[in-house]
Amino acid sequence: MQRSHSKTRCGAIPALALAFLAACFFSDPARGQNVDKALDSSYHAMYNLQFDEALKKADDAKALAPDDPLPWMAQACAVLFREFDRLHILNSELFTSDQRFSSRSAHTWEKPSRKQFDDALRRAEELAQQRLERDKNDAKGLFAMTIVNGLRADDAALIGKKNLTALAYTKTANGYAERLLSRAPDYYDAYLATGMGKYLIGGKPAPVRWVLRLGGLKGDQEEGLRELRMAAEHGRYLKPFATILLAFDDLRHKHRVEARKKLTWLSEQFPNNFHFPEEMAKLDHPAAETGQ
Repeated sequence: MQRSHSKTRCGAIPALALAFLAACFFSDPARGQNVDKALDSSYHAMYNLQFDEALKKADDAKALAPDDPLPWMAQACAVLFREFDRLHILNSELFTSDQRFSSRSAHTWEKPSRKQFDDALRRAEELAQQRLERDKNDAKGLFAMTIVNGLRADDAALIGKKNLTALAYTKTANGYAERLLSRAPDYYDAYLATGMGKYLIGGKPAPVRWVLRLGGLKGDQEEGLRELRMAAEHGRYLKPFATILLAFDDLRHKHRVEARKKLTWLSEQFPNNFHFPEEMAKLDHPAAETGQ
């Protein structure tokens, strides 16, 4: 019996060592830094219209952190922006006129991209919910759920023209974002979700805003702009997207000098993205109205 007990103790040592090594690996700061670096590179390539590189860097991050929802979220972002680019959706004309936005066309995804987008969101949500099951206040889980629902809202509104569906996703994204920001106010990217929702709803006619409030959706354009500015000034992954939206708001209100500043910064940061010089060229067009 003594011998058997000794063998069990000796056999436990390698198992404990493996568990210790595994714990060291999964909490390795260098590993986390490498994931962050890959994600930064993925988003930079996405804004630079280098979508293959963006997806490759997202895959690199997934390999480094199989249990992290953020690399899957980055993949979904890259696929959505690639589809926006294919469909010529992110241009100032669509966003600077209520009439044009209301009369926008519904679009159809390319089937492989649609599947890629849905699969990435599904996996990001699964991993985020696993984190939230362990800790309902897990910041990374709440952040991922905020952006996952924000991306679904963008898809529904800008590609599918499913306004009610987009508002439902916006409400869900806002719920996660408010939970996150009440505990971790330095997750500035989450302000994109809350700010965009408040901005869009706040711009609707008063009767529409009243109906939306009954459904739990509140709108205030000034508050929305304030939160978009926070994302643009302090955000990480979504800082450029917030800056694009603020530039479009400047153009909408004929604040041409401010719009040019934002577009110039975007053009310098992402020189391969020809849309930003195109938008600046519109400011110089003789038909452009004079603003600030």
